[in-house]
Amino acid sequence: MQCKQAMTVITFQPAKDLAKAAELTLTNMRSYYAQYSVEWDKAQIEEMTQELINWDILMAGKVVGVIRLSFDSEGCYLRDLQVDQQFQNRGIGAVALAEVERLANASDARLLRLRVFKNSPAVQLYQRHGFSVNDEDERFYYMQRSVC
Repeated sequence: MQCKQAMTVITFQPAKDLAKAAELTLTNMRSYYAQYSVEWDKAQIEEMTQELINWDILMAGKVVGVIRLSFDSEGCYLRDLQVDQQFQNRGIGAVALAEVERLANASDARLLRLRVFKNSPAVQLYQRHGFSVNDEDERFYYMQRSVC
């Protein structure tokens, strides 16, 4: 799938380098892990992602992010959406969410679900795209919405 965003083409491909994707996650999430005393390292993240459906996010052919999904009887679970910090706030997350919905539709999922740290700016992105909080704990919002 290809989408135009500010004259830059965003594309998606099955992830080719899970170690690089794990490094991106660790870099983006390091402050949250420190704040909540989460002991994750690159190897643990890479191992966990082996069981997921991993997609690279490319801008003009360069990998700038990753989407990680899993599917179950309830629908599609967005396990991770990471955009390299240099490329954030350019609409890439919104385009990636549209791709997640396309993939969910292709798999006949009826529900999109995710978990996000409460203090993450991504909460606002998800709310703008129709997700609502259906549960929470001391660290996370658990959000969901129907697949259109």
